[in-house]
Amino acid sequence: MTHAHLDEIEVQGTTVFRGKLLEVHVDRVRLPDGKESAREYVMHQGAVVVIALQDNGDLIFERQFRYPLRRAFLELPAGKIDPGEDILATARRELLEETGHSAGEWRHLGVQHPSIGYSNERIEIFLARGLRRESAQQLDHGEFLDLLTLNLDDALLAVRTGQITDSKTTVALFWAEKVLRCGW
Repeated sequence: MTHAHLDEIEVQGTTVFRGKLLEVHVDRVRLPDGKESAREYVMHQGAVVVIALQDNGDLIFERQFRYPLRRAFLELPAGKIDPGEDILATARRELLEETGHSAGEWRHLGVQHPSIGYSNERIEIFLARGLRRESAQQLDHGEFLDLLTLNLDDALLAVRTGQITDSKTTVALFWAEKVLRCGW
């Protein structure tokens, strides 16, 4: 389905910052009514989030300090997609690096766009079952995190009580609830 009457057309694009993780752009665009405006946005290579389901029904979580908000957050395992990398390969890599586990069964559940007003970031959501401990964590340089487990009920309660506010984790947990309890 197209919605051409809503399209905004780039007139001039400018990259104002290019880093290792993201780029910041300011573009001049032509609006549907013919007028022009500016659009500021962040380009991101994308990421994955993994719902790692243990045989006992518990999910593997991480507690990690997130500098922009200056505090630790409770999150599901996740990480960025390397250029040209297959999304399943990213999910497998991140689960192993961050938790030391591999999985015998993988299911792609969907995609979310956490900040559509100012970023093109996408996060691919995976469910991993049949977990096997392969090694110790293999964290990236400068990456520090604690591992813990929660059952689905406790994880959803943590969302309701504000202990989990990370959007990728919240969305993935709602997917997990539907898949594990409703057979989606």
